[in-house]
Amino acid sequence: MNFMEVNQTDHCVQFSCPERTISTAVYVMLHLCIVVVVLLTVCGNLLIIISVCQFKQLHTPTNMLILSLAMSDCLVGLFVMPFHLSRMIESCWIFGMTVCLFFALITFSVTGISIYNVALIAIDRYFAISNPFLYAEKVSVSNICIVILSMWIFLVSYTSALLYFNGNSTGLIMCPEQCLFVLHEIWSLVDLVFIFVVPCSAIILFYALVFVIAKKHATAIREINVQSKGSKDMADSMKSERKAAKVLSILVSVFVACLFPYFVSTLISNAIETQLIYNLSILLQLNSTINPVIYALFYPWFRKCLKIILTLQIFRRDSALLNVQ
Repeated sequence: MNFMEVNQTDHCVQFSCPERTISTAVYVMLHLCIVVVVLLTVCGNLLIIISVCQFKQLHTPTNMLILSLAMSDCLVGLFVMPFHLSRMIESCWIFGMTVCLFFALITFSVTGISIYNVALIAIDRYFAISNPFLYAEKVSVSNICIVILSMWIFLVSYTSALLYFNGNSTGLIMCPEQCLFVLHEIWSLVDLVFIFVVPCSAIILFYALVFVIAKKHATAIREINVQSKGSKDMADSMKSERKAAKVLSILVSVFVACLFPYFVSTLISNAIETQLIYNLSILLQLNSTINPVIYALFYPWFRKCLKIILTLQIFRRDSALLNVQ
């Protein structure tokens, strides 16, 4: 999460704001594209938030994690994308020091929250598919909400401490026309391990276990189907968990694909341009736009919720009890 990281030896002259050379029409078109991307991100994730919050059928532990991810994605659309995309077009920072500080805080926070959300989803799917009956008995919505709230508080506190204890090298507005952030080498290593290595290792490990268990379940389901009808409930439960794991694995795969280029570039930052690292970080943010599309393509409940919301049936008194599964 070494967002906006630059080498200590970089000088302000390297980041001076160049004169705009594109035509006015292209300039306006680029800003319209920013508006479209931001609106798609915010509206898409708001629809997920409204769906999970409104419909009681969707109040499940896994959906609470999806809700948390949608909330962090929505914050990316509201407070990160507009400034980051504008910075790419303008080639300089035009919003001042206060906004720069807020931008750094919210960017570090939601990046970490998103990564740990995906890690929690991987862990959740592992326990759900490895022992669905024990999972249903032990894992409740209230327990998951406590875990999610604790994660948000901890990561925001971690980000605040990172910005504070990095000392004079915070580098916010190092140059009059830039919003840059410089981490000490030790802090940079700690941040890389804590925000990238640990959660990504958990994601890879638990989804590898999920796929191993899913293969065993596929064999078990075939055996159950030729046995007594009383075993059908177990087969249906196993099928349901395998399907959920498959869909969420697509979400996680897309997330990791957006995540890796940026973090790999930070590891070899001495060999490539800082501006390239900054540009690659947009992949992390575009993942927030892609996630609602994945839900729409692979989750029937989201499509049903979308239809209810867009047709204004959500304003019915009994809308929370509507069947969306």
